[in-house]
Amino acid sequence: MAERLTAQDVFGFLRPDQVNAISEASERLSFAPGDVVYEMGADAHHFCTVLAGEVTLRLPGRSGVSIVIDQLGTGDMFGTCVCLDHPVYSLTAQCSKASEILKIKAAVLKDLMDKDLMMGYALQMRISKVYFERYIETMQKLQAIVMNIPIVTH
Repeated sequence: MAERLTAQDVFGFLRPDQVNAISEASERLSFAPGDVVYEMGADAHHFCTVLAGEVTLRLPGRSGVSIVIDQLGTGDMFGTCVCLDHPVYSLTAQCSKASEILKIKAAVLKDLMDKDLMMGYALQMRISKVYFERYIETMQKLQAIVMNIPIVTH
């Protein structure tokens, strides 16, 4: 697996006033194993970071079956993609271990990015890298599944 950017990498270049603004728009929450951070289709208002524990990103399917898209650990980011204004979460995030999650209000983060376009560009580039790498890994997993489906000929 490719080396991941963590929240420390993404937010490490911010000025103290920007870090303070993000801190004020954040809440630290504790989750037990099995707890859902958010469901696919729910209104997307937060950008999240795993402070401790493990979160599984799932694509729910029929009859309770879901595809695991990613396993996230300490420092990994997930949630809404701040600059795309996508109104709902596209996956379900569920804790697979006892976890501490930092939930950042996406609107506040986007406002900071809009006020400081240089910072906003740099931050979006870092976030986009994380999300694009997750997309590539998911496509590789799906390709492996498809390549192993037996072909039936008549």
